[in-house]
Amino acid sequence: MDVKNAFLNGDLSEEVSMQPPPGLSVESTKVCHLRRALYGLKQAPRAWLAKFSSTIFRLGYTANPYDSALFLRCTDKGTILLLLYVDDMIITGDDLSGIQELKDFLSQQFEMKDLGHLSYFLGLEITHSTDGLYITQAKYASDLLSQVGLTDSKTVDTPVELNAHLTPSRGNHCLILLFTDDWLAA
Repeated sequence: MDVKNAFLNGDLSEEVSMQPPPGLSVESTKVCHLRRALYGLKQAPRAWLAKFSSTIFRLGYTANPYDSALFLRCTDKGTILLLLYVDDMIITGDDLSGIQELKDFLSQQFEMKDLGHLSYFLGLEITHSTDGLYITQAKYASDLLSQVGLTDSKTVDTPVELNAHLTPSRGNHCLILLFTDDWLAA
């Protein structure tokens, strides 16, 4: 799911003032007192996370002690996990009615867009099949090859000679690998 204009939902916990925006006809000595966060404001991400956290806690979710953007709810019906990344979230679990309840609740609190089944998130491509989920970074790898001009290169399984026996050496030696079109090592 995606939260539209997420940072504008954050309530400020401190007093923040700004110069009036261009085009607003007010006296030059006046300033605007902000009641809510704006994009570009240093406090905006923190205010948004605080607002989202307090909202989801009302539904019985808890924050993971190791990752404050991972929320969990365990009930007799099952477990639901929600991972928040700025304004995007992944919702998963084995309690399908609870997931729908969560989506409905969040849509009442914030302007949301349901993006359907997960297929792409933070550079990860997710493919659903009867065997389960497959996660790849094929597009990311392809983009890297394009950036360094290796899209027309020959591919090999490994850049190292097969069955090579490596032995420890004494002294300060440095191995430098040069990656070329043919994966030559020097």
